[in-house]
Amino acid sequence: MILEPLLPPPPGRPLPEPLLAELTALHASNHAFHTLTGDFPDPYDIRPEQVAHALSEEWTQPGTDVLLARSFGHLTGIAITLAHHPDPADPDPWIGLLMVDARLHGQGHGRRLATLVEDRFRAADRSAARLAVLDDNPKALAFWTALGYEVIDRREDLQMKRPCAVLRKELSAR
Repeated sequence: MILEPLLPPPPGRPLPEPLLAELTALHASNHAFHTLTGDFPDPYDIRPEQVAHALSEEWTQPGTDVLLARSFGHLTGIAITLAHHPDPADPDPWIGLLMVDARLHGQGHGRRLATLVEDRFRAADRSAARLAVLDDNPKALAFWTALGYEVIDRREDLQMKRPCAVLRKELSAR
């Protein structure tokens, strides 16, 4: 698996259609997750323009990286990270989203993607990472705690005020 940064397109230019089709298929495969999040109006009918809009919203946040995971040339996942949380008292980078094609769940792709993201944080001399898991997503909580993340707080997310567990992991040198 390799990670490739996805840069925002130049102003007034859309994402290339083949890439947008891949990203839309990835999001659409995860309708159960999107049912929980409410990020799309109909999680069973996610459209390219909605995915493009969601990505453009992510890129408005300073320090955001959109990372595409590919295996053998195929898009297998996406990670969106924040170098700094909007709360200045929070020193850690955040994993805002880590999503693997639902057809590949249970095959280790999520674990590999999380490890690659953590390695990027380590390379940037970051000593820990944080993320939030929606309270009604026990599968995600089990995934992240199995990777060594620990619940450190419970609060609402900033955008949609959904109850979440905040998790943190110390990133020791590899």
